[in-house]
Amino acid sequence: MKAEDHRIRAERIERSAALLTDDDWEIKLEAAMLAGTHWANYALHCHGVSTEKEDIVHTSMCVVNTLRKYSIVEKELLAQLDEIEEMRPIFVRGDAEGGREAGARALVLLAAIGQRARSAPTPYA
Repeated sequence: MKAEDHRIRAERIERSAALLTDDDWEIKLEAAMLAGTHWANYALHCHGVSTEKEDIVHTSMCVVNTLRKYSIVEKELLAQLDEIEEMRPIFVRGDAEGGREAGARALVLLAAIGQRARSAPTPYA
């Protein structure tokens, strides 16, 4: 997918997530994961370290060497996305206490991811 398409989708998901309530923590986590992944792909494409055919789906599914390459330019962003990804199964598919706090944390992380991605260089042609 093209970098600009990732940006458009991430922003659309962010707008939708802004409408959620504290009781929608599962959806907040899902939205943060999806939008955060779009932002990560946007940033990686903008830096030119991944192509339109190399979109990440989950940080946990990346080959170690590929994740290392991506981390050279976006270590903090990928760490924030990984934190969301680690919370997701515990609170969305599990029954752990603290779902509201996890949902709120996921949106804080998403905001940081989005801010970082927006500061990436202009997408290459």
